[in-house]
Amino acid sequence: MEMIIFCGIQGSGKSTFYKQKFFNSHLRISMDLLHTRNKENLFIKTCLEIQQSMVIDNTNPTQEERKKYIELAKSKKFKVIGYFFEADLTECLERNSQRHGKEKIVEKGIKATYKKLEPLDFQEGFDEIYHVYTKPDNEFVVESIVIR
Repeated sequence: MEMIIFCGIQGSGKSTFYKQKFFNSHLRISMDLLHTRNKENLFIKTCLEIQQSMVIDNTNPTQEERKKYIELAKSKKFKVIGYFFEADLTECLERNSQRHGKEKIVEKGIKATYKKLEPLDFQEGFDEIYHVYTKPDNEFVVESIVIR
């Protein structure tokens, strides 16, 4: 079983990538959908108990924020895979400007996440790490960093 952790600023394509690559195999855990950490924790614990692969589709910009997910996954012998979304801030702000309603993020929120963004590191406990690049036509290029 796998826990996949996405890391990237808002508008970098994380949710679209999930829909294209993992929709049919992994449950999506997202604060956009669940709205509270309590609900998120309940979903994660349930997935771990029933051995359901999942994707943590949040910004997860810092090692500290990713740590809780990795520790939970490792405690249940899940493989932990990280996807780091390499994104141009200007492009993400442009994508965000095309969103409507609650999907649209305040610009300073995106910039704040961008400033906190820390690259993924195997020392955090990842078994695999990938970098994802979004092409202008919204196609994705995935590069393997190292597979242990």
